[in-house]
Amino acid sequence: METTVRTSLPPASGNSGDGALHKAASTAHAAVDRAAGAADHAARKAMPIIDRAAEFAHQAVDKAADVASPTAEWLGEQGENLMATRKKLVDGTSKYVAENPLKSLAIALVTGLLIGRIVR
Repeated sequence: METTVRTSLPPASGNSGDGALHKAASTAHAAVDRAAGAADHAARKAMPIIDRAAEFAHQAVDKAADVASPTAEWLGEQGENLMATRKKLVDGTSKYVAENPLKSLAIALVTGLLIGRIVR
């Protein structure tokens, strides 16, 4: 992953200003090359660490999926059981209220009064 750009600079002419400019450009170019080399070196050193971190994350996700799968299946099964139980309770209650309307009303009234006193 090395990125090095080399350009050739025109040779300095007899003018001392051009020579100073050429020298400054060469120095800057060398500094950029060193910085690019250092960045490449750091990237090469970081790659194994990044690879290990990615592998660790992948293993953690696999473990979580392995644990979650049976739990999701169990919840699905229990959800079906709960829905069936709720349906039985609602059907039984509806049948009881239809057969005993006054008694059901009295039970509801007493229950409401008790809950009202408890809540105060």
